[in-house]
Amino acid sequence: MENNTQVTEFILTGLTELPQFQMALFVTFLAIYTITLVGNLGMIIIIRFSPQLHTPMYFFLSNLSILDICYSSSVTPKFLADFLKRKKIISFVGCFTQFYFYSVFATTECYLLAMMAYDRYVAICKPLLYFVTMSQRKRFQLIAVSYGAGMINALVHTVAASRLSFCGPNVINNFYCEGPPLLALSCSDISLNDVLMFVFVGFNMIATNLTILISYGYILITILKFRSARSRQKAFSTCTSHLMVITTFYGSASFMYARPSSRNSQNLDKMASVLYTVVTPMLNPLIYSLRNQEVRGAFRKLLGEKIVLQHL
Repeated sequence: MENNTQVTEFILTGLTELPQFQMALFVTFLAIYTITLVGNLGMIIIIRFSPQLHTPMYFFLSNLSILDICYSSSVTPKFLADFLKRKKIISFVGCFTQFYFYSVFATTECYLLAMMAYDRYVAICKPLLYFVTMSQRKRFQLIAVSYGAGMINALVHTVAASRLSFCGPNVINNFYCEGPPLLALSCSDISLNDVLMFVFVGFNMIATNLTILISYGYILITILKFRSARSRQKAFSTCTSHLMVITTFYGSASFMYARPSSRNSQNLDKMASVLYTVVTPMLNPLIYSLRNQEVRGAFRKLLGEKIVLQHL
C-alpha cells in the first residue's frame, strides 16, 4: 500500500493532564535524572581511575553506567521539557528518531544485564578460569553483541513503523514515542508490526532471560556448596543486587510488550514505562555500587588523594 501519511507532528499526553501536578512532577523527575547522571558518571570516573577496579565485573558495570546515561537521556530531557509546556509536541522525524535510539538502548540493556549474569556465573562457578574466560577480547565481544542486537532490533521496528500511514489523530497516549501507542495511531494494517514485535521482542526476552536463569541456576547450586557462611552471604548479596535491577527492568518491559492487549490499558503502560526508562537507570549506581565495599573503598581513596593534592 502507498504511504498516505498526513501527520507532520505528534502530541504527547504526558503522565497527567492536570496542571496542578506538572511542577511537582517536574521537580521529582528532574531530581531522578540528576541522580542518574551524577551517579553513573561517578561510577565511570571511580572505575576509570581506580586500578583495583580494573576487573571484568567493573568493566561491565562501567559500560552499564554509560548505557544508562544514554538510555535515560533518549527520553528524559524531552519528558522534563514537556512539563513546562501547555502543548507537548514532537515532530514526525523527532518521534521516530527518539523511538529508534530508545529501542537501541533498551534492547542493549537487556543483553548487557544477561552478559553480567554470565560474568557472575564464571566468577562464582569457575573462579580459577575467570580472568582467562573473561579476557579483554571476550568482554569487548560481549559488549559488541549487546549493541549489535540493540541496533538490529531498533532498525527492524523503526523501518516497519515508518512504512505505515498516519492520517490522524496524532495524539500519543504516553510521555514519549513508544512502540504500541505509536502503532495505535496508524491508519494502515499493523499486523506485520505486531508480528515483528512479538517475534523480535519475544526472542530477545527469551534469549536474555534464559541466559540469566541458567547462569543463576548454576550460581545457586555452587553457592549452596560453599562451606563458609561468610562466602555464601557475600555471593548472595551480589546476586540479590543484580536480580533487583533485573526484576524491575524485565518486569516492566514484559508488561509493556509481552501482551497483545497493551494498547487497551495505556495508563498502566505509562507507569511501566516510567519504571524502565526513568527509574531503572537511576538504580544502577545506587544498588550495584553504593552497596559494594570495593567501590566505596575506591571512592574514599580517590577523595583522600584529591584532598591531599589540594593541600600541596
